[in-house]
Amino acid sequence: MENEKLLAKNLFDYSRTIAKPLLETVDYPWEALPKISEFIIELGKTLDPEIYEQRGENVWVAKSAKIFDSAYLGGPLIICEDAEIRQCAFIRGNAIVGRGAVVGNSTELKNSILFDGVQTPHYNYIGDSILGYKSHTGAGVITSNLKSDKSLVTVLCDGEKVDTNVKKFGAMLGDHVEVGCNSVLNPGSVIGRNTNIYPLSFVRGYVPENSIYKRLGEVAEKIE
Repeated sequence: MENEKLLAKNLFDYSRTIAKPLLETVDYPWEALPKISEFIIELGKTLDPEIYEQRGENVWVAKSAKIFDSAYLGGPLIICEDAEIRQCAFIRGNAIVGRGAVVGNSTELKNSILFDGVQTPHYNYIGDSILGYKSHTGAGVITSNLKSDKSLVTVLCDGEKVDTNVKKFGAMLGDHVEVGCNSVLNPGSVIGRNTNIYPLSFVRGYVPENSIYKRLGEVAEKIE
C-alpha cells in the first residue's frame, strides 16, 4: 500500500526542475536516486548549445550561471541557468543544480537534485538527497546519508517503517522547506512542503507539511 504522504508528487512541483521527466517515472522520491547519473548523461546530450556549454566529460553548465574559479565541478552534472556555484564548492557528480539555485562556499554536493531556487549557501553537505523548489538550508546543515551499520534505510512515518531498498539516502525536502542552522537530517528524513525546522534540530523520519519542527523532535504547531 502506498503512503500518500511520502509520494514524490505530494512533495514537489515537478514544473520547477529540469529533472521532471525523471521524477515522473517514480512513486517515492528516493527511487530516483539510483537513476540520477544516467538521466543526466542522456539529458545533457539534448541541451541547447546556445544556452549550455559542455565543460569536460558529462558536465553541462548554463552560460548564464556564475561559477567561481575555486569551485570543483565533477560529472555527471547539469548546472541550470542563473545558478551560482560559490567559492570552494565541491560538486562530486551525479548532481542537478536548478535554475537560480545556489551552492555556497565549502558546500559539498553529490548524487542529488536541487530544484529551481534552492539555496545551500554555507558549509552544507547534501548527499543522496532531493531539495524541492525554493527550499533552503541554513549554515552547517548536514544530510546524513548512510546509517552507522550500513543497513538499508527505512523511513518512519506515522509509527510505521517504510522500506526504501537503498543504502544511501539523505533527505527529501519538499517545496519551500526551511532548515535552521547546524541541523542534522538523518538517513531517511522526509520533510513535507512549507515546513520550518528549528536550528540545531536532530531530524529522523517524516515531518508533516505546513508545520514547525523543534530541535528535540517535536512538531510544535501547524502553520496556518
